Amino acid sequence: MHIANGVIREQAAAAAQSLDVSGCIVTPGLVNAHHHLLQSGFRTLNGTRGVAMRDWLPAMAAAYADAGIDATLAYAAARVGIAEGLLSGVTTIADHQLNWPRSGEDGAEIAGAVDRASRELGSRLVFVRGTAGDDPADAVSSADSIAAALAPRMGGVSADGMTQVAVGPAGVHSDSRATFEALGEVAARRGLRRRTQANEQVDTEIAIGRYGRRPLELLDEWGWLAPDVTIAHLCDVTDDEIHLLAERGVCATHAPGCDVPMGWGIAPVRRLLEAGLSVGLGTSGGGSNDAGHLLADARLAVQVSGLVGPQLAARDALTAATYGSARGLGREELGRIEAGAAADLCVWDVSGVADAGTADPVAGLIWLSPGRRPRHVIVAGEVVVRDYRLVAASEREITAGLRERVGR
Repeated sequence: MHIANGVIREQAAAAAQSLDVSGCIVTPGLVNAHHHLLQSGFRTLNGTRGVAMRDWLPAMAAAYADAGIDATLAYAAARVGIAEGLLSGVTTIADHQLNWPRSGEDGAEIAGAVDRASRELGSRLVFVRGTAGDDPADAVSSADSIAAALAPRMGGVSADGMTQVAVGPAGVHSDSRATFEALGEVAARRGLRRRTQANEQVDTEIAIGRYGRRPLELLDEWGWLAPDVTIAHLCDVTDDEIHLLAERGVCATHAPGCDVPMGWGIAPVRRLLEAGLSVGLGTSGGGSNDAGHLLADARLAVQVSGLVGPQLAARDALTAATYGSARGLGREELGRIEAGAAADLCVWDVSGVADAGTADPVAGLIWLSPGRRPRHVIVAGEVVVRDYRLVAASEREITAGLRERVGR
């Protein structure tokens, strides 16, 4: 395998450097298709474990209000979440930012702080300008400002491919038809991907109570079931709804590390795949999952899949964590190893006792050694984790920065 200018090549360049991968497996860099990086500063809070969504939301909101949402908080939390991701093999992270200061600022400063954290550490970032009850006009103005600042080209991806901008209301449980349609207009005008969340049990209950309709029925009517849309969670879906999603060309994101502890259920991933949907994987945020380890969630996805149908194969879970997630972001160059693909790679040492005795080392990446870390991580051809350590920063310094900002 040879890398030049951040891309995988068939032929080696002159004077190329080499990286010893003896006893290792090389995979594409993992793509975390659904995270809330701000929540990395608010994990295992009192009142957020084992409670209903109606109690979880105000507990998190109170913590945000106490800390004060601004660019300094966004930067400190993002550095922790992105570093945690890189150290566990995540080379691209989609940050669905739903919470904003009430000062009336357009959010570009917060988005810029998250982007700065990502670039300093060497990760790729997809910044999703989300909403959770925002005024539609404010959301549109903010999304335009963020896209203009971070990725002004048509398609919402920066020239170097390191930053992408998307839009995404939290869901029909929190956002109006006007918000969905307004952000849909921004997405069409700028060529941005659209992302939202649907069919956790609470989402279904609220939609039926408020509109007398199920969430996916509303999203279809509001123009949000289309090939440029990716929907996270999808725990409570019927066969007819799965057929509708496939017919519309929607992508899905599975987030078992959030859905299981929150009591929302388990997405029927095998049924989604068999219907023809592309399925990615995400951790969701620290307020629900508490960890940003995508490979651990791939393992969980396999383990719980048998509760809602035939068991998911380990290789299907690994594909979801790489190419499946990349497709949901509209990034065909990510999540695969072949000539012309982006040089985002993970090197996993499988020579130790935790992997001894396995008949299938690739499946063993999922089944064996929970919480494993990659030995090396490469993003755009640059080594960003070497011998299990970040290259551009120290964990101690990153942790101290968050502790200073939030007091924990």
